[in-house]
Amino acid sequence: MRLLILGGTEFVGRAVAEAALARGWDVTVFNRGRHAAPEGVAVRHGDRLAAGGLAALEDGEWDAVVDTWSAAPVAVRDAARLLAGRVGHYTYVSSISVYASPLAQRMSETAALVEGCPDDADADDYARAKRGGELAAIEAFSDRALLVRPGLILGPYENIGRLPWWLTRIARGGPVFAPGPRELALQYIDARDLAEWILNAVRGGRSGGYNLVSEPGHATMGELLESCVRATGSSAELRWTAPEDVLAAGIAPWTELPIWLPQGGPDCEAFYGGDVGKALAAGLRCRPVAETVADTWEWLRSIGGVAPQRPGKPAVGLPAEKEAAVLG
Repeated sequence: MRLLILGGTEFVGRAVAEAALARGWDVTVFNRGRHAAPEGVAVRHGDRLAAGGLAALEDGEWDAVVDTWSAAPVAVRDAARLLAGRVGHYTYVSSISVYASPLAQRMSETAALVEGCPDDADADDYARAKRGGELAAIEAFSDRALLVRPGLILGPYENIGRLPWWLTRIARGGPVFAPGPRELALQYIDARDLAEWILNAVRGGRSGGYNLVSEPGHATMGELLESCVRATGSSAELRWTAPEDVLAAGIAPWTELPIWLPQGGPDCEAFYGGDVGKALAAGLRCRPVAETVADTWEWLRSIGGVAPQRPGKPAVGLPAEKEAAVLG
């Protein structure tokens, strides 16, 4: 299988590249060259937003493309148009953010979508940009386009900082402000499980939209943080705090407390209660949370303990002085 990955050096793209190499596929990655590519891939360089930036892709044929672009839809449009006659299948890694408000529990692929435009050069609205990317893929590849819609993604190579922050904080030990309830059911996907599903779907020629996260409750907040304690070998004490007390303390969900959303809120119901029956029927399998946590910690230690940060994304995590104040 000849696979072209637009990206291929960070987080999801890297997971796809490594999984494809493990299968013995012929893998080419196209990117700006800012990060080292996995050993064993062919490399082409270019800047998708620059004039002539796709020149390195003007020749060559591939069985499939996986595109992990997360900015202006015009980049997806231009790449898809250029490749349409030389590629059999196009996978665009989108997001569950493309669903229109109000978001609802058990939201499936039939839910209403936000507006988007494949010709949009603006990436300020993440949801509209992702939908524009979807439309660009459909415009060029029609029923040969697969739209993968993950929610929260965790695992090695994470460049957002959510799980790495928790691991680093818990590794320091001492009392840790833990947002409750402990039984809060989470929904996420390990980047490696996402990659394996994508490759199986590519091989099977699947098309259309798929929500790609675990089943609701695949893990709880307690299981996640307790796995962090075990993986790091820390003596940290998790201080579970009721959600109303977290909010009353002026602590921001998701950003200051990565991964956590207050139970009962609309965001929590949508992000941790989505319908993934279609993906499960198409072979989705998700590894245990303890494996995701342990492997992420091993990777984090292998790079010196500091996770990479995607440009343009603010750092996440609860400042130490603020945590100390709320713990008393």
